[in-house]
Amino acid sequence: MTGKITLRLLEGFRAVMQAKTVTAAALVLNVSQPVVTRLIRDLEENIGFSLFVREQGRLKPTAEALILYEEVQRSLISVDRILQSVEMLRDGHQGYLQIAAAPALALSFLPKMMAGFSAQYPGARLTLHMHGSETSLNMVLSGMCDIAVVMLSMRQSGTYGERILSGRMVCVLPVGHRLAGEATVGPWDLKGETFLSHPHVLDTRLQIDALFAAHGIQREMRLESQISYSLIELVAAGAGVALVDPLTATLYRGDGVVFVPFDPIVVNHYSVVTSSERPPSVLQERFIEQLKTSLYDTLAPEYRVVGG
Repeated sequence: MTGKITLRLLEGFRAVMQAKTVTAAALVLNVSQPVVTRLIRDLEENIGFSLFVREQGRLKPTAEALILYEEVQRSLISVDRILQSVEMLRDGHQGYLQIAAAPALALSFLPKMMAGFSAQYPGARLTLHMHGSETSLNMVLSGMCDIAVVMLSMRQSGTYGERILSGRMVCVLPVGHRLAGEATVGPWDLKGETFLSHPHVLDTRLQIDALFAAHGIQREMRLESQISYSLIELVAAGAGVALVDPLTATLYRGDGVVFVPFDPIVVNHYSVVTSSERPPSVLQERFIEQLKTSLYDTLAPEYRVVGG
């Protein structure tokens, strides 16, 4: 009957088999030679037969040792993989993240940011889902996603997530428009313009409508889209003017439009939300850290709102 065979004994045996000598095995294991000798002796006692014979001062493995080594090697390779996975998880280099994001972030900002993150952490698996901010928020709260990157109102951001950055909405005008050269554009400047808008489900639509109503400004409204990028393309196609979030405006690379800050300021809050039911993984923390840095570096300085 065999005695207790520990992982340490098998590691000592493998080291001697691979290094050929006790001296070399001790260097591999970063221990003294007597420790290696004791490991081999204890293993032999526990299994009930000899593993090595001495010939001219060197250890020569027995036939049984050669057979055992094949099994030990296969087993310890699996252990090595487990230990490597543990190390990668501890350092945030491995894991699976489900990310839900509002269209303004999923279409313009996150693809490049996630590509850079994936290159830095090749052991990580990332999935991006695009939904409205409310749906993305609910996906995290219900446990369907790990992280939501969204545009929340001040009330929602304080309740559910961490605000990363705030920016002012931007007016989109076709090239050659009479207001294209202005430093800012206000509600009074857009009187009578064909106005392309976000739908009523978005908080910013309610803010903008209230603002124009407060100034008594009538707008001609025909087209709506939840996606700022689509509104910009509609402006480029000559369909009217629009107000869009500053991040989409910053990243837009098409022709045919100009962007002018809107005044009075209508603020968009960019927030990150994680579950309050479980602590974030190391990988989540690394992702959020890079998200914050990338978002701040990406948003045009003239559109940032300090303390917004």
